[in-house]
Formats: sequence, C-alpha cells, structure tokens
Amino acid sequence: MGSIMARPVNPEFEKTKVVAENRRARFEYFIEDRYEAGICLTGTEVKSLRFGEGSIAESYAEVKNGEVWLINSNVPEFSHGNRNNHVPKRPRKLLLKERQIAKFHGAVERKGMTLVPLSIYFNSRGRAKVELALAKGKNNADKRGVMKDRDWKRDKARIMKENG
Repeated sequence: MGSIMARPVNPEFEKTKVVAENRRARFEYFIEDRYEAGICLTGTEVKSLRFGEGSIAESYAEVKNGEVWLINSNVPEFSHGNRNNHVPKRPRKLLLKERQIAKFHGAVERKGMTLVPLSIYFNSRGRAKVELALAKGKNNADKRGVMKDRDWKRDKARIMKENG
C-alpha cells in the first residue's frame, strides 16, 4: 500500500561542522535554489577537511558528461600525509541524483546560470557535503545596490545608537 516517496529536502541542511564557506557568493550572485551534494574525496582530503582546512573562494561547479565536478576548490595537503597525499586543487566529483544533474545541465545551458558552492561541511553522520547553489550572476549596478543598502544599514545603526 505504501508508495515510495522521495524524502523532502530540508532547505536548511544539517551542518554539524562547517569547514569552508564562500562568503562572496551571496554578493556576486543572486542565489536561486540550494542543494546538498556529497563529494568524492580521498582519505587525506577528508583528514585535511576535518582539521578545518580548505577553501572554495574561487571555485565553481560544472556539468560534464552527465556528472557534476567541483572545480578549483582548494583542500591543502594533509600535514601528516605520506606519498599517498592528494593534489590540492584537483577537480572533485559531486554526488547528486540524475534528475538534479539534468536540471543543473538545463539551467546552465539554457538560462546561463552558474553552479556555485556556498559551503563545505560535515553532517551529523560525519559525511562531507557541499551546499551547491544554482545562481545568476549580478552585474555591477546590482552589486552597487547591495553595497548602498549595507552602508545605509550601518549608518542607520550608528545614528540610532548616537541618538538613543
């Protein structure tokens, strides 16, 4: 009797330990949809990430041959790693469902959107995950608007504080 249904994706992913965050992404892009993806990592990469090392500041994701790859993410070599250590900036495969990959492919090809990693984190089960966003690039006018709003909020807070 029970039909098989996909588990609803929680918009706030369960982030036990955030390792790397792309803070500029929200400034550079309009974030449309967010997804959680697993990452294919080697042992030394996992250890490096557990120590809180890693950066996704200039990284992005791309769809190639029906797979999604995280490009330009930097996971530094593990300090205690031997000759089996990994290459810090190698492309890393992201684990997603085929339907999601098809959706990404369509959005990137047709709508000119970008796949931007927002953060890398460990979930409660100790698995490394990437929070991936489907985003549209902002032009300079949009960015100026964001900066103007931010400055005004800061000034408003200062004025309120001064005048009680």
